[in-house]
Amino acid sequence: MLGTLDDEGQDFDNFYRTEFGRMLALAYALTGDRAAAEDLAQDAFVSANRQWGRIGRYDSPAGFVRRAIINRSRSRFRKRGRESAALARVVAEPTLAGNSDGFVETETFWRAVRALPQQQARCVVLRYVEDLDTASIAAVLGCAEPTVRVHLHRARLTLAVTLGLEAD
Repeated sequence: MLGTLDDEGQDFDNFYRTEFGRMLALAYALTGDRAAAEDLAQDAFVSANRQWGRIGRYDSPAGFVRRAIINRSRSRFRKRGRESAALARVVAEPTLAGNSDGFVETETFWRAVRALPQQQARCVVLRYVEDLDTASIAAVLGCAEPTVRVHLHRARLTLAVTLGLEAD
């Protein structure tokens, strides 16, 4: 049984110091990226700390953190897959042609999307990441379908210029 709140905090601090290195190694093995691994491990430990009153009583609190890291790495992998698919769909749109090598870096693309006017960026994300049709996007954003089509069209044109792609 855990003691006072201060004792619980101290117990978590000891747990963190003991386990962080191993959990960071796990996250790195899953991601191959030091920064992403640090983010995953920190997020998992933050979650454990918030629930420490319950998790601290587990036979193996490290199991909770380990599972959290694995789940977060899966989510990260799926998100990157969705982003890559979204990029491929945007570049394949009839209003865009590929650049000389047919490739735009994902990070560059999403930076350009975030630089769009808010409503255009929202439309792009809902269309190409969430894979929603214009009617669904209109319902989510509370606007008319033609408005969504205009936002998507303008966004594609702006992205074509920003990313050095030729607009048809």
